[in-house]
Amino acid sequence: MVARSPLSDAELDRLFRALADSTRRDIVARVMAGEQASVSVLASRYDMSFAAVQKHVAVLEEAGLVTKHSQGRERIVRGNPEQLARARELLLQLEHLWVERFSQLDAILAEPRRPKR
Repeated sequence: MVARSPLSDAELDRLFRALADSTRRDIVARVMAGEQASVSVLASRYDMSFAAVQKHVAVLEEAGLVTKHSQGRERIVRGNPEQLARARELLLQLEHLWVERFSQLDAILAEPRRPKR
C-alpha cells in the first residue's frame, strides 16, 4: 500500500516546507484558533521585522494554509483548515502504512524458528 494524497508532490513540498518553520507553525496555530489578525498585528507578536512576518505569511499563503483579504487598509489573515486536514490525512495514511508494516514484522518474528538442515 502506498500513501496517496489529493495533493501533488509540489503542493506537498510547499505544505511541509511551510510547516517546517516554528514561526509559521505558530502563525498557523493562531489563525486556526480563530484569531483573525492583520499582518501588522501578527508582526507585533514576534521579535522580527514586519517584512519578515510578511514573508512567513506569504509562504503559508503559497502553501494554502492561510488566506489574506483586504479589510480597509489592513490585510487580514485567516487559516484554511481544509489544507491542514489534507496534511493530516496524508500523515494518517503514512502512519497506517508503517503500523501495518511493523505488524507484519511482528508476525514474522513471532513465528517459531525452524532448525537449519
